[in-house]
Amino acid sequence: MSQPGPVRSTTLDEQLCFALYTASRAMTSCYRPMLDSLGLTYPQYLVLLVLWERGDSPVTGIGQALQLETGTLSPLLKRLEVSGLVTRTRQPGDERSVLIALTAQGRELEAYTAKVQNEIGIATGMSREEIDDLRGVLRNLTGRLRSASDR
Repeated sequence: MSQPGPVRSTTLDEQLCFALYTASRAMTSCYRPMLDSLGLTYPQYLVLLVLWERGDSPVTGIGQALQLETGTLSPLLKRLEVSGLVTRTRQPGDERSVLIALTAQGRELEAYTAKVQNEIGIATGMSREEIDDLRGVLRNLTGRLRSASDR
């Protein structure tokens, strides 16, 4: 009697997770030199995007927007404060709540990031419509995966 062969899983190149992982790494690598010139990491840039869009925000609000835990976000916010880009203020009514606000220097960076965003758009080689479509597909996928993991 012969032994059955090993069960083969899908190859690495056929894995959706790997395609998403490599695309994410390629995207952040594309951002890196431009953000380095501004003294920012990619996660710091994302925090600034939230603040430019929403204004002063509690740490929990930034965490929800970026889908990051407070423990991950707090050291990042401390580094932004040391860099002079944000201030952190404990709320008088609730010492656990910390409000994050842009400094003048942090607000000034917004004008420079428009160039960064334009360069990234060009680097993708995609039209605005293709980018919008892809973003929609990825948001839909994220929602489905979150629903599945909540079960």
